[in-house]
Amino acid sequence: MVKWYPTEDTKKEKNQEHNNPTKLRGGIVPGQILILLAGKNQGKRVVFLKQLNSGLILVTGPYKLNGVPLKRIPQAYTIPTSTKVDVAGVDLANITDEYFRKDKKKLAKSEEAFFAPEKKKEEVPEFKKTTQKKLDQDIISKIADPLVKQYLSTKFRLRNGMYPHALKF
Repeated sequence: MVKWYPTEDTKKEKNQEHNNPTKLRGGIVPGQILILLAGKNQGKRVVFLKQLNSGLILVTGPYKLNGVPLKRIPQAYTIPTSTKVDVAGVDLANITDEYFRKDKKKLAKSEEAFFAPEKKKEEVPEFKKTTQKKLDQDIISKIADPLVKQYLSTKFRLRNGMYPHALKF
């Protein structure tokens, strides 16, 4: 046993660039439809696009169909389904982890800043809107079956008599 313990907790620095990122779960391929399990878009179906360098996966709704924007999420928060969409030829080269980084702003720590009225929300940058529209257009044009469009726009829910361990996705 250790005789002396440090009196102060020290935080370890988190490294954003992983030397060995998470391996992609078996069976997940670009174009596969996934069900989100957590977060604001819980239960919505999304299209998997690629795995980023950080180990997170890149997914989109498309936004026009179900309101899920281009986002990165951990693959543990998804359920893969057997339905696939052809995403060959969709340009994803400029979408990396840097695309999602936010500018760090210094917060004023003063009494006036604390009691100041809240500022309005920051708008989504124009280049992100155009990227989302182009990506949605490319993916929706590749979906030929209207049932797949309807499938993407509906939420996944468990109802009476539905057991998750007995379902086949």
